[in-house]
Amino acid sequence: MLIKLLVLALVTFLGFFFSYSPENVDFSIKITILFGALAAIFIFVVEPSTDDVSPKAAAGIAGGIVAASVLFILVREVTSYSPIPAEYAPYSNIAALLVLLYTGIAIGIKKGAEADHRVGGKFSSKKNSFKTMILDTSVIIDGRIADVAEAGFITGEVLVPKFIIKELQYIADSGEPIKRVRGRRGLDILKRMQQDITTVNIKITGHDFPKVREADLKLVELAKKINGVIVTNDSNLNKVAGLQGVKVLNLNELSNALKPIVLPGETMNILIAKEGKEEKQGIGYLEDGTMVVVDDARNRIGKQIEVSVTSVLQTPTGRMVFSKIKGTEHNMVSELNG
Repeated sequence: MLIKLLVLALVTFLGFFFSYSPENVDFSIKITILFGALAAIFIFVVEPSTDDVSPKAAAGIAGGIVAASVLFILVREVTSYSPIPAEYAPYSNIAALLVLLYTGIAIGIKKGAEADHRVGGKFSSKKNSFKTMILDTSVIIDGRIADVAEAGFITGEVLVPKFIIKELQYIADSGEPIKRVRGRRGLDILKRMQQDITTVNIKITGHDFPKVREADLKLVELAKKINGVIVTNDSNLNKVAGLQGVKVLNLNELSNALKPIVLPGETMNILIAKEGKEEKQGIGYLEDGTMVVVDDARNRIGKQIEVSVTSVLQTPTGRMVFSKIKGTEHNMVSELNG
């Protein structure tokens, strides 16, 4: 704050110094006030919001200011030959400068934002509908996103907002051991994706939305702003984003879609790991983690047995396979016929 106040005082003094004229002190005072007001607006309003400006937008703003300055020099030369009274010329020059600066900055921001939406040097269209991926906290901590990227299924630029990194750091500094491990794992995953996986370009973006408190809602706003897609494991974020028309890629849904298809009648070898909820049921698991419920297998815990699939149930969290010990269905038929 002290540095900002010193800069404000310096700019105000420079405005007075360059405009001072013993013959026209009133004009010098007005220019000094104008410089001070513009400096205050820039220091206390514009500068704090620059975290929300992308590098390309900032380059556009700089280009707009340069173009406005060049145009102002030309306009000033032209107006020097105009019939405007000499006492009003400084005011007309200031007005022209402000209008040109505003126009240049506005056009620079617009063109910079358009450049941010380009993918591979082309504007997105029906032929090129790829959207920039934005990672949320849950999918980073999960870690599978790094494996998917390493396998080459994700390429190009992937955004990670600074507020997501702050959330990871907050979790990593938690007093709870489990949370601390999860947070540090997330930071390690990001580091791995930045340094070891060359097919993706992890871009840390300063986009933020101070009026929005929750990180999930900030992600939705960011996706809407840049026309991006959120990558997550959070089903609640999935629903919230969907309600606002934001595309979401859920890694759990991808995982479920890639699991091997199991059909009724197929046989497989299963290790019975524990008891089931129902009487006489045993529980086993496939290699991908799918739960297999086996009837009449409670007394086979710790044993590898062959089972026959009877049905498959799809749930929001995954699949459940129901089966019987191979051969029992024939015994049941024999008992019924007998």
